[in-house]
Amino acid sequence: MKEFKYVVKDELGIHARPAGILVKEIAKAASDVKLQKTGDDRVVNAKSIMAVMSLGVKQGNEVVFTADGADEDEVVAKIEKVMTENL
Repeated sequence: MKEFKYVVKDELGIHARPAGILVKEIAKAASDVKLQKTGDDRVVNAKSIMAVMSLGVKQGNEVVFTADGADEDEVVAKIEKVMTENL
């Protein structure tokens, strides 16, 4: 299992456009990918845009992605790229 933590810098948080880009990349992965906002008990499927948006991630919130599966290294690298370039 691989994990990636990121503090959201975008003033709008995780909004529709970057969430769509993120989910599109994650959906290609064979691994199971989960997302959690630090301080929130909910853990959601990061392959679902509705689940990602339901967390209501704002600027300054830390999020934790976990990937578990055959391509976990690759998917975590893609998540890191999307998050740093878009959020």
